Amino acid sequence: MIGRILDQVARFFVGGLFIFSGLIKLNDPIGTEIKLEEYFEVFADDFGTFFLWFKPYALEIGMVLIVLEVVLGFAVLLYYRMNLTTKVLLSLMIFFTFLTFYSAYFDKVTDCGCFGDAIKLTPWESFWKDIVLMVFVLHLFWYRKKYQSVLDTKMGHIAILVVTIIGFVLGIYAVRHLPFIDFRAYRIGNNIPQEMQPPEQPVFEYTFQKKDGELIKSAAYLTDTVAYKYVGVEQLNEERTKAKITDFAVYTVEGEDVTPRTFEGPKLFIIIYDVTRASVKNMDKIRQLAKSLDGKIEIMVLTASAADQFEEFRHQHQLAVPYFYADATVLKTIVRANPGITLWVNGTVMGMWHDNDTPDANEVMELIR
Repeated sequence: MIGRILDQVARFFVGGLFIFSGLIKLNDPIGTEIKLEEYFEVFADDFGTFFLWFKPYALEIGMVLIVLEVVLGFAVLLYYRMNLTTKVLLSLMIFFTFLTFYSAYFDKVTDCGCFGDAIKLTPWESFWKDIVLMVFVLHLFWYRKKYQSVLDTKMGHIAILVVTIIGFVLGIYAVRHLPFIDFRAYRIGNNIPQEMQPPEQPVFEYTFQKKDGELIKSAAYLTDTVAYKYVGVEQLNEERTKAKITDFAVYTVEGEDVTPRTFEGPKLFIIIYDVTRASVKNMDKIRQLAKSLDGKIEIMVLTASAADQFEEFRHQHQLAVPYFYADATVLKTIVRANPGITLWVNGTVMGMWHDNDTPDANEVMELIR
């Protein structure tokens, strides 16, 4: 009886968590690409430069891993070919547990991206999450040969194939457009200046020792050094004093900080974080949009590309729009497209578009009115 209960708990916990984690990342494969690129760079420094060979294929590798995660989750729920499923599952868990431990112990990657931008975990939280999950995966692996598939062989194959196809279709759609659900701090409706402010002021608790050895806690620093000896201080609300956005900054070609200007009135940003990787198939639509809005709204191109590269790019595509510099990671976070377009009014995000969905001037102006 207890064994059957453990089987069902392990089945639904592992299957459900893998599906949830996979769907969260399937919503935003570009986010997984960015995280994998970060890991490849770290491993290239620590283990060998050959890891950089994988960096150009981070999106494809990430997509396969994401869909595999979802498929494995459904396979566990269906008890589909559990001998094979649990072996793949255990292999992935060993790899990811090592990854999260390495990130946590050596403080290499501050966020594993396990649940995308929806749920942020510290490296150690990610590691202990994997340890707990490993216990249930090991249970399924140990008893893998006793499980009977919920569906017959043919229907099981069809179900897994359908899940695989749907997974790739959803992922490719999210890449070619934008995430279905935006969990980032730059999502539509957010006011960026507010997101750059901490939600709470820090609250400290001081520890002092009295002459008789008794320790006392105080919300204020006690200045009577004769009666009290200072021991230490702890911030009680550290997580609540961190702003959601800490690295947004925009500079001119000459290096002048124009960040406050981006929050003044309506601004249409054309984001091309890397001209060497930018899609150019919709540049005519972007150029037409900029031409139609000329004189009606300030348009700024934000890039992290070198000046000579961007100058060549803008002349090649006749993009007669002033350009400014921002951090590449920040630009990737603002919009999951290269190029991407976003409309801010007094710092509030009003619109967001992939270049495949480039709006016309009327659509942009309608959001300003």
